[in-house]
Amino acid sequence: MEYGVVFVTCAKRQSKEIAHKIVQEKLAACVNIIPEITSIYTWEGKLEEDNENLLIIKTRADLFEQLKERIKSMHSYEVPEIIFLPIKMGYEQYLDWIKESTS
Repeated sequence: MEYGVVFVTCAKRQSKEIAHKIVQEKLAACVNIIPEITSIYTWEGKLEEDNENLLIIKTRADLFEQLKERIKSMHSYEVPEIIFLPIKMGYEQYLDWIKESTS
């Protein structure tokens, strides 16, 4: 089984709602919320700077498409950041816990 970490940035008001839903729905084993990051980016030709929260989501690779669609359905951004990074190696018991928590 393959696992990954998903990064999602969102408005502070949305972070707990998204985190609770995806864990309750077993699309994620765990979500860490890192508050108050500053994001600098170009949007529609303008340089933007916003304070956001960063969600770090632990999940199975085979759940990514479902997870992505669920996040998009709740997210306020037109083009939300949803990035999957594969876990190449990890503590075996932790990876087993991800599997158990998302089954």
